[in-house]
Amino acid sequence: MKIEKEESPLMNDPKPQNMKPQNMKPQNTKPENVKPDPESQGNRTPAMAGLAIAVVLLVVGLWLARELTAASKMQDCLMSGRTNCNVIRPQ
Repeated sequence: MKIEKEESPLMNDPKPQNMKPQNMKPQNTKPENVKPDPESQGNRTPAMAGLAIAVVLLVVGLWLARELTAASKMQDCLMSGRTNCNVIRPQ
């Protein structure tokens, strides 16, 4: 008994009908003359607020680190028994 295999016409066609160039249309995902949505500008507000908070935290952290370093140096000087630990600032 011989089993014959039936092949459909689509299986032999290297380019199916839906893939031929005459059926393909260019897909424009974004029209050229469309103005940006004003609501998308509102989505940047939380991001800008977060950035501002991050900058403020960075500045405060740097200031605090500088102040703590100065206090630590003063304390080290005083703990060593010195009496002239005042910081002399140039004029």
